[in-house]
Amino acid sequence: MSSARVTQEKRMGKKVKKEVEPPPKDVFDPLSIESKKAATVVLMLNSPEEEVLAKACDAIYKFASKGDENKVTLLSLGAVEPLFKLVSHEDPLVRRNAIMVFGIMASNNDVRKLLRELDVTNSVIARLAPEEDIVVHEFASLCLAHMAVEYTSKVQIFEQGGLEPLIRLLSSPDPDVKKNSVECIYHLVQDFQSRAAVRELNAIPALLELLKSEYPVVQLLALKTFGVISNDRETRIILRENQGLEHLFKILETKEFNDLHVEALAVVANCLEDVDTMQLIQQTGGLKKLLSFAEMSTIPDIQKNAAKAITKAAYDPENRKILHEEEIEKCLITLLGTDNDGAKAAASQAISAMCENLASKDAFGIQGIPQLVQLLSSENEEVKEAAAIALANLTTGSPSNASAVAEAEGIEPLINVLSAKRDGTVANAAAVLTNMAMQEPLRLSIHGVMNAIVEPLQSTNSLVQSKAALTVAALGCDADARTELRIASGLEPLVKLLHSKNDEVRRNACWAVMVCASDELTAVELCRLGALDILEEINLSTGRKNNFSEGALDKLLDNNLSQKYSQMGYLSSSNIITDGFYDYGQVKPGVKLLSLEELSIQELNDHRAIILVNAKLPEVSLSAEDKSQDLYYGRTTSSSSIRKSSKERTRKGKGKKEEDKPKEEEELQTMPKVQQEVIFEKLPWLPPFDSILLDYIIDASKIILPLTTTKEQVVTLALFVADKMGGPIERDKLHEFSWELHISEIEFELKCNVVPIGKIKKGTFYHRALLFKVIADRIGIGCSLVRGEYGRAWNEVKLVDDSPQGITGLLLPPQMYIVDLMYQPGCLMKQGSAEADHYQRI
Repeated sequence: MSSARVTQEKRMGKKVKKEVEPPPKDVFDPLSIESKKAATVVLMLNSPEEEVLAKACDAIYKFASKGDENKVTLLSLGAVEPLFKLVSHEDPLVRRNAIMVFGIMASNNDVRKLLRELDVTNSVIARLAPEEDIVVHEFASLCLAHMAVEYTSKVQIFEQGGLEPLIRLLSSPDPDVKKNSVECIYHLVQDFQSRAAVRELNAIPALLELLKSEYPVVQLLALKTFGVISNDRETRIILRENQGLEHLFKILETKEFNDLHVEALAVVANCLEDVDTMQLIQQTGGLKKLLSFAEMSTIPDIQKNAAKAITKAAYDPENRKILHEEEIEKCLITLLGTDNDGAKAAASQAISAMCENLASKDAFGIQGIPQLVQLLSSENEEVKEAAAIALANLTTGSPSNASAVAEAEGIEPLINVLSAKRDGTVANAAAVLTNMAMQEPLRLSIHGVMNAIVEPLQSTNSLVQSKAALTVAALGCDADARTELRIASGLEPLVKLLHSKNDEVRRNACWAVMVCASDELTAVELCRLGALDILEEINLSTGRKNNFSEGALDKLLDNNLSQKYSQMGYLSSSNIITDGFYDYGQVKPGVKLLSLEELSIQELNDHRAIILVNAKLPEVSLSAEDKSQDLYYGRTTSSSSIRKSSKERTRKGKGKKEEDKPKEEEELQTMPKVQQEVIFEKLPWLPPFDSILLDYIIDASKIILPLTTTKEQVVTLALFVADKMGGPIERDKLHEFSWELHISEIEFELKCNVVPIGKIKKGTFYHRALLFKVIADRIGIGCSLVRGEYGRAWNEVKLVDDSPQGITGLLLPPQMYIVDLMYQPGCLMKQGSAEADHYQRI
């Protein structure tokens, strides 16, 4: 049919059947496929047709959006690799749909791991270019926000220049783009390099604009970002210059934004660290609003963050002054009374920080201390620790606050807290007790601490060890406290702290040992535990010794004269020999001296006899004391010998007479022997009483004390001692003076190696020098005792020589003299003279 006819028939309204030309032989007819298998669609991602690719990406996006399981399925089907190629496809639609899939799938951890391996960040960052579609911006920024959670991806995004386009997108008209971009930036600024870059790229004005967003999630992410970057002082300055504080306070003043108040307070807290900002807020009335806001709020997190803001600000002295002027103390005390543990702990921490201001410290003492004492009994460990820290700071250098803790009945809670779970709680509770012990009236009112301090002394935390040792040093000046510590087995962990490599722990342990060594029983126990050897080792080291290690060693020896004389061979005039002293002989450094009780039960041996000094009457009944003496010598005597010994000790009015014995003693003597044995076993061990020595002391006192000059007293005492010890001995006949046999006979008689000095009638140099020192100490004559070699020992006394003839009133300096007790008793030899040297050595 001709074309003219077709036209004509059309005009006439007739239907004309058009002839269809067949398609070219090399063209594939269009095919519509409906697939219900993800695997099939994944295969389509490798199609060369753009339309197929776009539709496949769209289908995969819808599938991945349905849940995390579908994302894992797509990952296992190998969808990620072809999608990565399509992200940079030349076709905009394909590119858009591919990045949409990436954005949604990147929320899965396994997918992100593969994306990192493929190094997709550069391709995704390229999709943030201005010419890209808003949808591309949305999902590319979403993908980066998911990936920025991991540190490795943070570094990749920063190094590949992702921060600048993200900051530019903060001004995007699309809220989702803003949200994703600020979220990614929030993750990136966790690293300090990104924080500095954000500041340099001038991101702060754009972030401040986001605070005005109508979308709370955008505002919240912006505030969180400010919370991180405002940790840097330079950022805070820029924030202040851009009126950032005004934006923050507007949020705090708007009740509808109460879900943003916590994060806004966190940013304000950082800003308050700067004095300039603090002054600006004070001048504009913002500080009063902030404190009122904290006091009046009923939201626990707001109260807690407000207290944290105050804590940060209070680290600066100028800020503390400003806060005190605004009566911050009232606000914090109010927060202590809240029902929320977090707010209580934060308020306690703020009080600790404000304590650096003396006026604030005094203000808290009046009302704050009773509340803090109550918090020590809290079940919340964080609250308990914060309260202990606050009390430690409040009582440091403040006697009035230390007294306030006692008045608030804080001693018992503090002692209980010494067994708390947190090391900080224990350390600071110990510090409070130490501060209180600085005042004697308070120290005397503190009971039971030494029992409780044993556990902290065994702590592995160096701060706890240090504070516990310091508490022992503060409280150990009382005899009852030392006894309590000794009975509680607290000396052993204290001695172990002397080994500490921490300087402060070792220093405080030395201090505590020095204080505890103030009485003989404790000093002896410390020596038994090895304190003496450790202190000697410490003092040999220039790096380890300290101000207290030498003092501790001296104090330890001064209160354990038996050990001192055996080890050092010297007792000064200030070292007063008391009952219970014994001369074991010279020992090498590091050798522990056995106790008198241990030495007394040893079998007889051929070693040098141990010389005992004990002129003290036992404070027990006579029969009991006799029995204890028998036990001491390791033998059982007959009842007649006991009675005989008792009669000897009651002569001259120095003991109890038979007719004056108490009724209970008579009852004891009438008891059956077996029953008496049981009673005697329960009695404490006592060294044997030396009645002869007591007689010596009494007789010497009567003879010597009436003499008017020290020289006369020294000479007379020398004659007295020599007389009791066998008289003068000619130098040439010293070898004939059989004192060794005499001592052996006494040992055999007593069946013991310990010999009371009063029993010695033939004494050589070291016996006589010891007796001279013992009696001199009792009657007030100052003298020292020095051990020489080969059994020699001598006494040194300081005497003032007479004025030269014809000169009166001239006071000469005292001179040191050696007292002759062997050859010419009473002869005084000037120290350093040939005569003195001869006496000491030959």
